[in-house]
Amino acid sequence: MSTKTTWQIDTAHSAAEFAVKHLMISTVKGYFADVQGTVTADDANPAASTVEVTIGVASIDTRDDKRDAHLKSGDFFDAEQYPTIRFTGKRINGSVDGEFTLVGDLTIRDVTREVTLAVESAGRARDPWGGERAGFAATTRINRKDFGLTWNVALEAGGVLVGDDVKISIDLQLVKQAAQAAA
Repeated sequence: MSTKTTWQIDTAHSAAEFAVKHLMISTVKGYFADVQGTVTADDANPAASTVEVTIGVASIDTRDDKRDAHLKSGDFFDAEQYPTIRFTGKRINGSVDGEFTLVGDLTIRDVTREVTLAVESAGRARDPWGGERAGFAATTRINRKDFGLTWNVALEAGGVLVGDDVKISIDLQLVKQAAQAAA
């Protein structure tokens, strides 16, 4: 019999960030503050653990209100029709106590593609209230066009306004919930 432990994402201490080229000469960074979800860890078989993450598109922040409004529009994320970005982990390769990969399905605008996250465990700690917490940092790269994010403007001197390659960084703090014995 194995034990399964549920960990809840602490939204106040977690974020999903992205970086993309602008005008082909600089990088624009932004983040999503609304990151929610759970990790169900199978203590006997960590590879059988499950990961469910939901990101609220409306929480996007690039430090520019006009750009944020454009990113929420139908040209990009279409937040009204597709209010969330989802990630569902399918398999873990390596030890969850160090560096490992997490393969899963990323869904943006109802387009789902398999992605591989490079994940690093930041360790565990007790909080002042007696709870247990765990930290993880994950990175990956995607081509935004693979998810229907195709809007762009050609530049007069050549190139495009927005790059296709997007670097994604996710920092999660998880809060341990009650463990349950699995049959």
